[in-house]
This record gives sequence, C-alpha cells and structure tokens, in this order.
Amino acid sequence: MDTSFSDAPTPLYRQLCDRVSALIHSGALRKGDKLASVREMARQQGMAQSTVLQAYRALEDRRLIEARPRSGYFVAVSAPAASKVARRAPALAVPAITTPPADSRSVDVSRLVEQVMSAAVDERFISFGAACPTDDLFPPERLRKAMSRALQQHADSLSHYPFAPGIRPLREVIARRALGMGCTLDPERILITNGCLESISLCLRAVTQPGDVVAIESPAYFGLLQIMESLGLRALEIPTHPRTGLSVPALQLALDTQPVKAVLLVPTLSNPLGSVMPLGARRELARLAREHDLPIIEDALYNDLCPRAEGRRAIKSFDTTGHVLLCSSYSKTVAPGLRLGWVEAGRWSSEVQRLKSTLSGGHTELLEWAMTELLDQVQHEPALRQLRATVAERMAQARASSSPTASRQAPA
Repeated sequence: MDTSFSDAPTPLYRQLCDRVSALIHSGALRKGDKLASVREMARQQGMAQSTVLQAYRALEDRRLIEARPRSGYFVAVSAPAASKVARRAPALAVPAITTPPADSRSVDVSRLVEQVMSAAVDERFISFGAACPTDDLFPPERLRKAMSRALQQHADSLSHYPFAPGIRPLREVIARRALGMGCTLDPERILITNGCLESISLCLRAVTQPGDVVAIESPAYFGLLQIMESLGLRALEIPTHPRTGLSVPALQLALDTQPVKAVLLVPTLSNPLGSVMPLGARRELARLAREHDLPIIEDALYNDLCPRAEGRRAIKSFDTTGHVLLCSSYSKTVAPGLRLGWVEAGRWSSEVQRLKSTLSGGHTELLEWAMTELLDQVQHEPALRQLRATVAERMAQARASSSPTASRQAPA
C-alpha cells in the first residue's frame, strides 16, 4: 500500500496559507498591515472559518503574521525578512533505512542509558541524547503563577493522599486537547501518570508477559528499550524510514511470521530519527490492530511539536475497537519539572488503572491543579506556536552548522 502524500491534494488551509505567504514575500502585504478577520476571509474565499483559522495559525508558526488580542491578525515581517525566514537550511543526507535482524532479541541497554543520563546532568556537556529541553523554552513566570494559584486555591490537597486516576478537571482538559490529535476521549478512561514513560510501562505490563515479543521501530529511543529490558521483553526491530517512520508492510510480514504480542512506536517526530508517519500508514496500523487483535502502544509525546496539523493526528483517532493505547505527557511542551503524563488505554483501561494504583498510586494534586490551569489558559495555543517556531529555528541553525558548506567556511 502506498502511504505517501505525493498524490494527495493540498489541504485548503495550506492553499490559503501559501497565497497569503506569497503576498507577504512579494511586498503586497507589508509589515503592520492588518489581515481580513477570520469571518471576512472565510466569506471572501468560500471556506469554513475553521479552515481560515488553521491557515492563520500556520502563518503564525512561520512567524509571518502575529495575533494581537482583540485586534486581529497583522503581518509581522517585511518582504526581505520574510524571504530570510523562508530560506531553507542546506539539505543534509538522509540516513539509510535500517536493516535490522529478522528475529527478536533480548534487550540489554542499561549501561548505555546510565552513560547517557550521566552526561545529561554533567554541566561540562550539552547532551543531545537525553531529550531534555532547555530551560529557556518555557516561560518561568507563567509556571510560577500557575503554581502559586494552585497553592492558594488548593492547599488542602496537601493534607490527604492522592489516588488514581487524577483530578477530574485535568482529565477533562486533556480530553478537550486530544481533539487536536483527532481523538474523542472519555475523561473517565484517562489516567494521570508520572510522565509518558510510566504510561508506556503500565501499558506494556497490561498487555504482555516476560519473554513476549514486542515490535518496535529501528532505531528506537533508549528509554523505551530500558523499559522493555526491565520487563523481560524481547524486541523485534521493524525497518524504519527517516522520513515516513515504521514500515507498515514490514510490520505486516512480522505479524505473519513472528509471535508479536504488541507494537510500541512513536509515529510523530520519533526519537531519534524525527520521522513523521503519513496518515495512510496510521490508518493502516489501526486496521492491523483490529484484524490481528493486537495492542498498539502509541507514544504521542511530541505530537504538539509537529508543525503540520496532519502530523499531529494520532493512530488512536482511527481506532474503533480500543486496540490503541495512547500515551503522552507535557514534559516537552509545558513544564518538564511537573512530570505529569497521561494514558488512555482503550480496552485495557481498567487493567492499566489497577496497575497504576498498585505500583505507584496517585500524584501530588497540587501539581495537577497547576497543569490544569496551564493547559486551559487562552495563551496556551500561542505559546505552543511560539515553541514550534523556536524549535524550527534551532533545527535550521543545527542543519546549517552541520552542512558541508558550513564546515568548509568554519575558521581553522
């Protein structure tokens, strides 16, 4: 099955985004010019207001326009500056697709993980292996105010034991935000966890036994391998493309020939390759899960960082039978120090909650109240768009510094 986007029509919001972008680059729209309101633009273009809003947000992601409270959208850059923003970093060679062994293997990564994590806390190093975002990506004042209000309004929560699944308001706001991944989730089935890794660990415990085979991406994040090692699971590596992610045909072959008990993958911005799985492949994975009665553990940790809306859609959004267990957290997008994640485990929700209550119980409700406010604030979406833009800018800088041209121009 061809799961590429090559023959797919360009979405309407991207068509509008490209047209407005061209006007800015040509100078027809100048810095400070006000764009038509969402309602007026929708009328002019014959589009839904939601489509126009999506286009405007994409232009914000590109730092071409800015939203001003109660005023509307304005051009944020001049034509020369827009051209500079649009200039692509030098292309780097795409890594070759992996050719992993055909059989499953036991996992032994503990020593490597210890070395990576030791370097992550060593001030002499800048670690690129531990996936720890830098402090300056998260406004400290916004976090401080949320924590302060949580303490003022919910200090009594410190006087009693917290229990799973977590406070109802946080689970409700998570369910609302999951709409951005195309998912309609029941807050009653959402469980608050101590980060995404605990969510994944609980899911693996619920659907496997020691010695079982779990299909994973190749290469995969070492933290996921460490969990599998601790649970005595065997890893079956599936060839993974640096751009489109895990090979669905290769997984299909593995399901036909190997005793695979579960699939564990990161379809959006996978670590370490950064691949983004096409929508067709995500839909196909949901079908495979249904037909093979196979649990798929989906790590959606990076979905909010994906610049394209279609890349933020989860496999879970195509799941009609509860075979996809969706895991995520806010350690990369809101507040790493709060260590709060969540899981919606589909048909295994009751078992995952039982395991959570048995193994670690609930969390500090004060932190959950603070996270509820942070996610529910009107400025959360603008903050996410700013974060995506900053990450994209740093990626461009990294690519430029890694290019052969940059190497030749570097001083001796």
